Amino acid sequence: MMHKKGKNHSCRIVPPDILSYLPENVIDAIVIHLPLRDAVRTSILSKKWRYTWCRLQKLTLDQAFWKTTNNLISPTIRFTDIMYHLLTLHVGPLTKFTLSIGDLRNCPKIDNLICFLSRNGIQHLVLQFPKDNLYKLPSSFFTCFQIRHLSLHKCLINPPPAFKGFDKLVALELCEVTISSKFLVSLISYSPLLEQLVLQSSISDHIQIKAPKLISFDFTGSLKLISLMDVPLLAKLSLVDIDEGGSCDIAKFLESFPALEHLHLNCYSVQFLAGKVPKQLLSPLNCLKRLYLSDICLDAVDEASCVLCLIRSSPYLQDIEIQLYDSDSGDDDVMEELAALESREVESFSDVTLNHLRAVKLTGIIGLVPEMELIQLLLAKSPMLIRMLIEPGVGHNSPETRLKVLAEITKFRRASSKAEVVYKVA
Repeated sequence: MMHKKGKNHSCRIVPPDILSYLPENVIDAIVIHLPLRDAVRTSILSKKWRYTWCRLQKLTLDQAFWKTTNNLISPTIRFTDIMYHLLTLHVGPLTKFTLSIGDLRNCPKIDNLICFLSRNGIQHLVLQFPKDNLYKLPSSFFTCFQIRHLSLHKCLINPPPAFKGFDKLVALELCEVTISSKFLVSLISYSPLLEQLVLQSSISDHIQIKAPKLISFDFTGSLKLISLMDVPLLAKLSLVDIDEGGSCDIAKFLESFPALEHLHLNCYSVQFLAGKVPKQLLSPLNCLKRLYLSDICLDAVDEASCVLCLIRSSPYLQDIEIQLYDSDSGDDDVMEELAALESREVESFSDVTLNHLRAVKLTGIIGLVPEMELIQLLLAKSPMLIRMLIEPGVGHNSPETRLKVLAEITKFRRASSKAEVVYKVA
């Protein structure tokens, strides 16, 4: 292309393919932000872009990647072809890899893939397999010694005898995996840097967890007994669906968590901790800021006692959320016992003030005496309260009953002049 300047003629050559002249670091920055399928497609832009995706250090393969509109090509064949190209063309380290197989049945290249990852410095690994087709991890998986973040879904874990764990592991998530409780305890113990632990599984034995750097622990499933030992930094704890009929002393259980800030329990874990409930814990939860209780029955004596004990023992609470579930027992003896319990509990709060509580959310309210007592108590003991949101139970009472509940709530004394009480009538 000729460019004229005055009388003098100067020549400037414009590259015919400007994409080929972009700096390599710019190309890499563009490709790394694309979904893998689009990143691979950049190969056709120019010769310089052809193998850029092969240098990516973070890859995600999911169902959409090998899905095809050509019915003559099965997803398994397509998946196999993708694995072949990945294993033969990728160069350099691969630090983060996510594989979500979904409904794919046969995965002949998975073992080779795991071996490839173990040799290329994998640090963040996510493997998700079909529910009805547990994948047995190969021996090469246990040589991923650089692993820091590990998430396994629907796997069979059977380690070789010499395996001693991943000493660089920071985050571990195991969902619906088949693993022995003995190896699980060993895996956690041999991970001295572990900070985040998520377990969603059924465990038949008593598990003891020792993790001095653990900050967050989320358990969903069933077990006989769980012990958290040497967890001085634990700040977030969620225990859901512990339904093996065991029980635990709530005071002894919670005194092990001096740094606990966020606590989530549901009805089963509350029952698990309700073996012996004091009015107040000897070691108060001075760091607890958020208390979240789900599927709680306040018309159950043990659960009501546990809820009030937790609130009374947490003087620095800022946020309370309770999702109520109506057991609809209708037992006169139970209701009389609850009425007596509520009377004693209200009196026992005479020297308690929730000076830091700012937000309360209560869902599933149907107007039972224990529910109204709890609302009255929280309003009367929270001088810094800003907002209380109350949502009635769905399908449990008529609009007239809801209006009656609202009328009663408006009569309750509020310690905070700024407290806004929102009650959804409709």
